[in-house]
Amino acid sequence: MSRHTAIVPALTDLLFNRELTLDEAVDRHFSPEYRQRTDGAWANRAEFTAHIAHLRELVAEGEVVVHDELADGDRYADRHTVRVVKKDGSVVRTEVYVFARFAEDGRFLTIEETTLMLEGSEADRDLGSAR
Repeated sequence: MSRHTAIVPALTDLLFNRELTLDEAVDRHFSPEYRQRTDGAWANRAEFTAHIAHLRELVAEGEVVVHDELADGDRYADRHTVRVVKKDGSVVRTEVYVFARFAEDGRFLTIEETTLMLEGSEADRDLGSAR
């Protein structure tokens, strides 16, 4: 297997790197067959891309901090915190637990994640899967 992606470069390109189009960011880190389950709800790549497009409309800036990370062959796991400042100035901070598999080319094939909001309003509770 080739060198693989990881959460920090993937989320940075998706949410904070406006020099990349959304399609360029998704293509860089996620295989064409990509699927994601967030808090029990599955999304295919098109639904995931719609979710990220929605977040790009809301998010002004932010950062991703990895607390634990493990890659072994085609398996990947991490625990990270995402802090975003929305365009309205409000802050949302979420802790995320990820279990993933890589495609042969090193991009994410699947991600299954559980999120825990640490800071933000009740309206931001579903930010991890909002479209």
